[in-house]
Amino acid sequence: MSESNTPRHKHGVKPVLPDTSIGDDVVADVALDTADGAMAPSAVPATSQGGQIPHAAGGSVFRQIVTGNAMVSVLSVLLAIVLGGILMAVTNPKVAETAGYFFAQPGDMLTEVFRPYVALVQGSLFNWAGADAAAQLYPITETLTVSTPLICAGLGVALAFRAGLFNIGAQGQIIFGALFGAYVGFTWHLPFLVHLLVVIVAGLVGGAVWGAVVGLLKARTGAHEVIVTIMLNYIANFLLLFLLTTPAFQRKGSTNPISPFLDQSALFPELLGPQFRLHAGFLLAVLATVFVWWLLNRSTLGFEFRAVGANQSAARTAGINVPRAVILVMAIAGALAGLAGIAQVSGTEKYLSGGVAASIGFDAITVALLGRSTPWGTFFAGLLFGAFRAGGVAMQAQTQTPIDIVLVIQSLIVLFIAAPPLVRAIFGLNPRKKKKAPGGPGSGTIPSGKIESGAATA
Repeated sequence: MSESNTPRHKHGVKPVLPDTSIGDDVVADVALDTADGAMAPSAVPATSQGGQIPHAAGGSVFRQIVTGNAMVSVLSVLLAIVLGGILMAVTNPKVAETAGYFFAQPGDMLTEVFRPYVALVQGSLFNWAGADAAAQLYPITETLTVSTPLICAGLGVALAFRAGLFNIGAQGQIIFGALFGAYVGFTWHLPFLVHLLVVIVAGLVGGAVWGAVVGLLKARTGAHEVIVTIMLNYIANFLLLFLLTTPAFQRKGSTNPISPFLDQSALFPELLGPQFRLHAGFLLAVLATVFVWWLLNRSTLGFEFRAVGANQSAARTAGINVPRAVILVMAIAGALAGLAGIAQVSGTEKYLSGGVAASIGFDAITVALLGRSTPWGTFFAGLLFGAFRAGGVAMQAQTQTPIDIVLVIQSLIVLFIAAPPLVRAIFGLNPRKKKKAPGGPGSGTIPSGKIESGAATA
């Protein structure tokens, strides 16, 4: 009896010529899974072991873009703006008045609905009704000015987030940075460039010291950073109010709790002249963003921070000194927040007062959340919130819309940022693909009947 021309293979597997109708992807799967017929098929198909094959992932790049964190952040802002607009329209008596003759003159109602946001844009980006170029460009310069401390403080919060620490203490770190920098600014008398550099260093040191206290307590005693930072915020605030009533800090001849003006040599230079408040502190905020990006993505220390934030036990097993990383990241985060304090006293206010930090430290938490704790995301989130602040004043002045609506919009942004599945559900963006029928192209399974197993023919 003659033997078949079909070659024998190990494990008694006889490959069958693949049906070209099933597609090249499945043919490749069969060849990969059985080593061209030299091995028995594995219990888990090759494509299931290695993930999706490139050809079966059609449209995945676009889906990743529209369902990614950046898109969710953008949609969260858009959704908050829409809901804020609805709230303003419902509470605006002029909208209710024009709604009575909507079908006769629909333009009147639509004009009243959009007026607050038109005023917001006009007060934060470009005032097309301005008398000259300076008046038209003033809004964007105000946005950049107001954004500067938000960006710096937001970077401090975001950096701590990446290390797994919830830094609620940016408010106190801003105060200490402003306190140290202002004292050097109005008591020391140095040449221009030297004096400004010393003031910046003093502010960085002040914020770093206040942040390092949190890191030290966290690393050595296990104290929770949220509780510690909240308490230190109160301590910094009341310490500032007390110091402003002492002869060392209070302005002579004044009964108000404010400091003397900083020396001219201790102030940031104005970027566009005296008619604008925009100062070189904004450039420092850009440099701080670049520094944090480099620290997190290009340095060994930044890798340690991210490793500790991902899993402290695994980082410790890998040889990373976790207590040291915790102390350092809180010190650097405090220094960044202290830089926001310097932007206030050496750039915007030019003196120290009890309200130097305002609500910047708490708004910085929202900025970091909106920026997804990434340096450039935080930068652009700070610009957005700066636009809200700068434009909110114009919106209130032109349309009598309460400026508190800006806080409502910010709160809605936080709500949607904290609930990405809600945003995806509203816009119909489901990052999970629908399951395909077993045996279909790209499903990772091999159709039945395409591989036969058994004894080789004699």
